[in-house]
Amino acid sequence: MPLVTWIKAGTSATALVLATAGAASAAPSVEPPSAQAAVVTLRYDDSRAAGWEAAIAAGVASWNANVTNVRLVEAAPGGAAEIVIVATTGWPQATLGPVRPGRQVRVELGSQAVNQGYNKTRIAAHELGHSLGLPDTKPGPCSQLMSGSSAGTACTNAVPNATERSRVQSNYANAVTSSVVTDGRTLVDAP
Repeated sequence: MPLVTWIKAGTSATALVLATAGAASAAPSVEPPSAQAAVVTLRYDDSRAAGWEAAIAAGVASWNANVTNVRLVEAAPGGAAEIVIVATTGWPQATLGPVRPGRQVRVELGSQAVNQGYNKTRIAAHELGHSLGLPDTKPGPCSQLMSGSSAGTACTNAVPNATERSRVQSNYANAVTSSVVTDGRTLVDAP
């Protein structure tokens, strides 16, 4: 009689059937446990982004609330991080992803944009969007997070719209990000 064992690897279930020696017999039909959607965890290091902590936390919370297959978590002090966030005096900019686990991109949160009246939380969420593989959509309305500075200083929207959410979901579908190559370009969000 066959022995059926379910092995849980990460969040996906794999069936392993081992046939034992002896007379052939019909194996019962066994359904695998319901597999949870695979989630890619990306760590960020904001230890060099003094003054931006609240905006980064809000930007991370926005992405985590709006996509289901990728999670942004703060890296342990001194630990490895896929997204390195630093505060600068220039314009915000970021490496275009999608970043993969074990790889690294850089986000620069520039005070020049804040000095001109742009919202810190929107800036942080927008630049994190680049790390997740979203390019700028300029010009664009305030409802598009990736419209960045083209939406104007009055825009405080830090929530990705349905199209932006869908694209990030696609970038990290089934936790298979190795087939999507990080673009590597640095996108500067100056008006």
